[in-house]
Amino acid sequence: MIVTGAARGIGAGIARHMAGQRWRVACADIDGAGAEAIAGQTGGIAVQCDVAAETDVERLIAVARSRLGRIDAIVSNAGIAAFAPLQQTTLETWDRVLATNLTATFLLAKAAAADLKQARGAIVTIASTRAHMSEPDTLAYSASKGGVVALTHALAMTLAPDVRVNCISPGWIATEKHGPLKPGDHAQHPVGRVGRPDDIAAAVAFLLSEQAGFITGAEFIIDGGMTRKMIYT
Repeated sequence: MIVTGAARGIGAGIARHMAGQRWRVACADIDGAGAEAIAGQTGGIAVQCDVAAETDVERLIAVARSRLGRIDAIVSNAGIAAFAPLQQTTLETWDRVLATNLTATFLLAKAAAADLKQARGAIVTIASTRAHMSEPDTLAYSASKGGVVALTHALAMTLAPDVRVNCISPGWIATEKHGPLKPGDHAQHPVGRVGRPDDIAAAVAFLLSEQAGFITGAEFIIDGGMTRKMIYT
């Protein structure tokens, strides 16, 4: 299987979790050294890859096919954020965020479609609850994640019946980029805590398993209940 954005955060958590379930994981990231580190921890392989570049994606698929023997699954997780006010959001920034967060999933599916069909495999995309709700100045990121949700069901119908395609939309997941958490960060969540990468990894494992064989084109919101919480101030 291939996990993009595997050098840190949710992607690293997914790679570790899936390796623990005896998957052989190709850890792909633009940060080659970071991908190597996670591959070393998981017994997988590392591929430095800019998922926004078609030639890089095609090389990733070729390397994974050669080194792993087959491609059963792809987790399209790589993403970047560039929050800025409308007038300070440049077209260059907009294009880069959409290319990395959205177009990459299209490129991965296109390059790996034949492999996945042969394996009767699956794709899991990683979107965000920002596909459904927003804070100010999250324009490109929110648009890209909304696109991932829509692209997921379009791919599910396009690749059916051989390949299942599903989406996970995480809420607040604690990774190293957030810094120390405060008690209030946890308390505001209906489940009583901020999410962890393993929460997302467990859902990925389920969606890639035979137990999820009747699920395709679906979005799973994993956010501790926050998008269902009515908030007045």
